[in-house]
Amino acid sequence: MTRMNSMRTALAGAAALLAFGGLVAAPARAALAPPVDPAGVSAPAQVRAGTPAAHQVVTFFEEYRRAVLGESGESPRAVRERYLAPHLDFRLDAWAQEHDADPVFRAQNVPADWSAQQVKEEYGFASVRLTELWGGGGSQDVWYTVRLGDLRIVELNDQPAF
Repeated sequence: MTRMNSMRTALAGAAALLAFGGLVAAPARAALAPPVDPAGVSAPAQVRAGTPAAHQVVTFFEEYRRAVLGESGESPRAVRERYLAPHLDFRLDAWAQEHDADPVFRAQNVPADWSAQQVKEEYGFASVRLTELWGGGGSQDVWYTVRLGDLRIVELNDQPAF
């Protein structure tokens, strides 16, 4: 019986360490922490995307960026067709002609880094704010609306859709 009590005590002690962030929990936290680049570059954006909708936006954005930079062997148009609703893809073409800029980046150059955060969810849609960070230190928010049923991006705007 005393052996059983000492096992319970040991398990209770381990649980207490986990609950209070002791040594037992440290390896698990370290495994979840974003990798740090020795050159000081921040972790990839997908590590920072916490919901399925935010992850979908980040995945689209990264694939689109690689296509624009010629690093993927895929055209930006093909990436847009895979992730965006057809009506949105059509509207982005019109936006690009009107503003003489990339319709996804909302600029003439390519962002150096980015992060995404889901800020709202209602009626089967999620609003995701993607913050683009520029090499010169500026930033810009672009708002995405993602249909939760199939994670299709149905809206992309400079302002939140809802």
